This record gives sequence, structure tokens and C-alpha cells, in this order.
Amino acid sequence: MTTDIGTRALPTPTMRPVHERPLLEVQGLQKHFAIPGSGFGRKAGTVVKAVDGLDFTLQRGSMLGVVGESGCGKSTTGRVLAGLERMTAGNITFDGKQRVDRDGITGRRDLAALRRRVQMIFQDPLASLDPRMTVGQSIAEPLAAQKLGTPAEREERVSMLLQRVGLAPDMAARYPIQFSGGQRQRIGIARALAIGPDLVIADEPTSALDVSVRAQVVNLMKDLQQDLGLAFIFISHDMATVRYLCDQVLVMYLGRVMERGSRADVFGDPRHPYTRALLSAVPEPDPVRESQREHIMLSGDLPSPANPPTGCRFSTRCPMATDLCREQSPEITQPTPGHFVACHFAEAFAA
Repeated sequence: MTTDIGTRALPTPTMRPVHERPLLEVQGLQKHFAIPGSGFGRKAGTVVKAVDGLDFTLQRGSMLGVVGESGCGKSTTGRVLAGLERMTAGNITFDGKQRVDRDGITGRRDLAALRRRVQMIFQDPLASLDPRMTVGQSIAEPLAAQKLGTPAEREERVSMLLQRVGLAPDMAARYPIQFSGGQRQRIGIARALAIGPDLVIADEPTSALDVSVRAQVVNLMKDLQQDLGLAFIFISHDMATVRYLCDQVLVMYLGRVMERGSRADVFGDPRHPYTRALLSAVPEPDPVRESQREHIMLSGDLPSPANPPTGCRFSTRCPMATDLCREQSPEITQPTPGHFVACHFAEAFAA
């Protein structure tokens, strides 16, 4: 069935219905990878717990920042939510409909519907674009896969999307190698918007870009989120960018949530030692304030997700850890409404 998309404008906030229920609800999400044995002392049947019990909700039109060190499970979470990876356990409810994995695989029809409403922007814009396809073909590919519109309508849609991300329509005939990194990421954003998704998952979309163009891409995503009423999950290790972009923040460590809440809660009243350590690493532009604020240095490296510590996952590096932390995993509590913390001593860090 052909859908007329050539004359249909990109979705706007007024075109998106307002519902009380969240757009996305995630409960107990797990993604484990089985690793075969090897000659380097690794036992057969080793399981890497990349994501190990993730809970959060996302409202329509909001932007959630997912932060943490490399290896904490941020990107894996994004790929599972986008339907690119099978979840091991847990519940994902999108727009009131629970996603069911049959034998570990979401039904083909359900997966097609999910991918129409959830799109992803990848970290490396060059690797995510087919070098044998023109930019126009890459952007139109999701429309063809979903059987939307005629070739002429798709071409019109491509021109409109290129303009929307700040590129000239005649660039559609060029190949990815002919563009700069910032331009290629704009093309990736245009492709993600092609079929009018409700949720866009951006996996460290600025980390492969020069500093001079990062701000341009970040501002473009902020404008799109506001103008189109999109929900975003912005995966990053850059706390300053997350503070600028996101209204909700989720801090991950070794596959688990350490802290979650509004931007004001997480940045203004951080209750987890790990969150406080991440924030202390963000430079302060005022040299006087920079010299006066606390800098928290974490000892050791991130433990292996194949053999996580007992008790609190952060206990091996936490400067405040006690025997209780090393023996017992903390429950997630709410020091204030909507502010969730997984720490035995969350109250001790009250602002």
C-alpha cells in the first residue's frame, strides 16, 4: 500500500497527539553475550552482562541523556531499544504496546513497525553510510524498505530532508566520501528522519567529529527535537553536552543504573558517588570556581562485565565504599520525587 509522503510535511509538535502514558517504558532490561572459551584462560560459557537490569521511562517529546564510561552498556542499550539486538530478558513497552521477543527475536511484522517509529543515528557517519550509494539513495532507502511513496515522492522527500538539516538538495547525487564528517552526520540525521519516527536514538553522534563542528550538529538535533516534537535518547560520555541538550539524565555503570532524574536533579543535586566523579571531570570555564571545586579521582579501571563485583558494582572504585557496599547490592531509592539513586548512602550527598 502506497502512502503519500511527497506532499506531507515533516511531523510537528502540533501534529503529534498528546497522551498521558510514556512513549517508552523499560523494565528489567537485560542483554547478555555468551563468549566461547579460548586459549587465554577464558572459561567456556562466560557471559558478559552488558546490560543487567535497566529501568526507565521516556515521555513523548523529551530528550534522555544516557551517560557513563566506555563499556558501561550505553550503546548496547540503544541497539536493543532500536531492535538491532535481541534482549535477553525484561520488558520494553513502546506506546503502550509491549515488545515480545519470540525465541529471542521480535516478530518480523512487529519489528518492521518498530523500525518505522524508532530510528538510530550512529557514532561513525562514514561507516554507517553505504559508500556505493549516493546520499539521496541512502536517505530514501528507509522509505523504500517501508514501501512508502512513489520514486518521485521519495525524491521530493529527500530534497526536503537535506534542506532541513542544512544541506543543499543537489547534494543528493554525491557519494558519502565527498562530504566532511559534519556533513555526513547531517546526512545520517536526515536518513533517521525520513520516515517520521517518534523516537530517535543517537549513539555518541558527535564523538567522531571535529570540535569545530560538534556544536553545529548538537544545535541541529536540539532544533529538530523542539520543532518536530521528537523524543531522543542521546548516548554520550560528554556530560557538558548532555547538560545542554537533555531534560532527563540516566547514569550507567557496568550495565546498571546508578542515578536517574531530571537535569536539575542529576547536575544540581547528584546523590551517587559515580555521578559526582563524572561531573567533577567537566571543566569549569571560570578559573576561580575551577580552583575551588572538588575533583574526584577514581582509582583502578572499569571491572569486566563478565565478572562484575559483588554488592554495588561501583564498590571497587568508590572512595566512600564500606563493607556493606561490597556485600550488598543497593536498592534504587527516591531521595526526592522522580530522582532515583542506587546507593546505600544517597542521603549523605544531599545538596
